Amino acid sequence: MTEIYLDPSRVVGRLERTVFGGFVEHLGRCIYGGVYDEGSPLADSDGFRTDVLALLRDLRLGVLRWPGGNFVSNYHWQDGVGPKDARPSRPELAWGGTDSNRFGTDEYLRYCAELGVAPYICLNMGTGDLAEALAWVEYCNSHRDTYFAQARRQNGREEPWAVPYWGLGNEMYGEWQVGSMSAEEYAREATRWARAIRMLDPQAKLVSCGMVGWSEWDRVVVDALAPLVDYHSIHIYTGSEDYWTNVLQPHQAERAIAAARGLIERAAYLQRVDHPPRLAYDEWNVWYRNMDGALEERYSFVDALAVGTYLNIFVRNCAWVKMANLAQMVNAIAPIVTTPEAVAVQPIYYPFLLHSQGALELAVDVFVEGPTVEWPGEPHKSRWPHRVGDLGPFPLVDAAATVDAGRRRMFLTLVNRSPEEPEQVELIVRGRALDGPARLRTLTAERSTAGRAIADVETACLEEGGVATKGSSVELALPPQSFTAVELSLGG
Repeated sequence: MTEIYLDPSRVVGRLERTVFGGFVEHLGRCIYGGVYDEGSPLADSDGFRTDVLALLRDLRLGVLRWPGGNFVSNYHWQDGVGPKDARPSRPELAWGGTDSNRFGTDEYLRYCAELGVAPYICLNMGTGDLAEALAWVEYCNSHRDTYFAQARRQNGREEPWAVPYWGLGNEMYGEWQVGSMSAEEYAREATRWARAIRMLDPQAKLVSCGMVGWSEWDRVVVDALAPLVDYHSIHIYTGSEDYWTNVLQPHQAERAIAAARGLIERAAYLQRVDHPPRLAYDEWNVWYRNMDGALEERYSFVDALAVGTYLNIFVRNCAWVKMANLAQMVNAIAPIVTTPEAVAVQPIYYPFLLHSQGALELAVDVFVEGPTVEWPGEPHKSRWPHRVGDLGPFPLVDAAATVDAGRRRMFLTLVNRSPEEPEQVELIVRGRALDGPARLRTLTAERSTAGRAIADVETACLEEGGVATKGSSVELALPPQSFTAVELSLGG
């Protein structure tokens, strides 16, 4: 039996819609054949796959990061604007492909407008330079009668695109990155870029290139850039063939958030930074099976439990995590898979869907009392050797909760990680009565392959129901290996 105590008056942070963010990169079939498919009967006049658009709209994304990722470190944005037939094809160094440049800045920004999401452009700090970065910001955001603003107008966009978020490079610490550098080199270069971009566009929100949150790279970068940027980024992927490792590894995110927060608070205190940066967890996902080529990972329902846990962690830590971007959205390590004739969603699509559709404005305190689990070690091969045993024990049921500003509604997300047994759960709301039945949406593994839209893409089973409440509590039976979203109405 698990008891979960909820206090709507104990707010832990404001949950930004940008926590439910996405990421698309020129990698495999993510853009071409996924987001963008010129000539397809399933595409609109802009070349956008309408079936993919519809599924992404349902996710209610708050922000969409582009064009990379590793790809951006050799991407020159001027290759991807102007008449499409005049755009050059270029060798793509990060993933070994060729980029036609038929999907560029204006296509991406029109796509963001179609989805109703905020754009987030990552700048090329590999083979690019500051002049190129400033020209990109000018092209997207300037009202002036200047060269690159006029180029935008000539390409069909009179008003500025008003791109709010700009990333100062991607994973510049990695040897796999074109133009990788030391932390000290990056800090010097990013300082120059941040100051110059602020001069051109004082409203630009800048993201420094972080690592895993607790590294020496993070310390050096935070110390240098805390007064200059709005966000510090974190990238961690997890995943394993072992069940418990897979479902518990997302708790590495809690270590990363706590460590990065400490570095930022230290820098802010020593340097007297009035408005220290917050965290952008701008790449995260389960990813361990397919590391080469197009990265067309096929997900299981166990991966969906891990994704649900990641999102719970971001909600619980939303006072510091102000952006998070699932990497990626279509075909490449993605919740959505396409063929020329069809589209399907993988199990990891559903916890994101339920989270983003139900989440309310304010995250509140959650206390879970019940069975716990320890990380049993790593008996199987894992591509991401993140230790989590020193972070446990972990509640068998992972939980997060939000309320609306008026404290009349509450939304909970519960992950039952028990592999074989259901778990009885009592939800207890402090100081408030519940008004009417609880609405449940419960996600479990698929029961048959007959409902698959694409033969090798596993789906999931989503069921809706209601449970009577009593006073300030409600009892639920969570199926084994399940993700459940609960909506409650709060009385006096």
